[in-house]
Amino acid sequence: MKSIRYTRGARARRSEINMTPLIDMVFILLIFFIVTTSFVRESGVDVERPSAQTAETKEKANVILGLTAEGQIFVEGRPLDIRSVRAYMERFLAETPEGSVVIVADKQSMTGAAVQVLDQCRLAGVRNISIAARKQ
Repeated sequence: MKSIRYTRGARARRSEINMTPLIDMVFILLIFFIVTTSFVRESGVDVERPSAQTAETKEKANVILGLTAEGQIFVEGRPLDIRSVRAYMERFLAETPEGSVVIVADKQSMTGAAVQVLDQCRLAGVRNISIAARKQ
């Protein structure tokens, strides 16, 4: 039987970890999380919502209208005039017939402004309208 002799001058082989499968796995996980992430659209304006005991969680809203304490209306971060709300909602309904609208109004906003926004949405034909509130 032969025996293997190691000499002091011989270089020991270094084993290295192959990083390619690890990098592949990291990229696959990254793609998975990007695809499955649900992005939340905000109204584009910072409002303090009123609280309500009967508040319910709404799964998805197609359009979020923000109403500030000063009565300004924002849609997707852009200011919108009350006269333009109806036309915007009509275009929205043409693209998404079963679409829904959530009005996120500041608790200091005037009720009249919220009612005007609600009326314009109804006149445009939107039937699924909600008003956002914070759960108590």
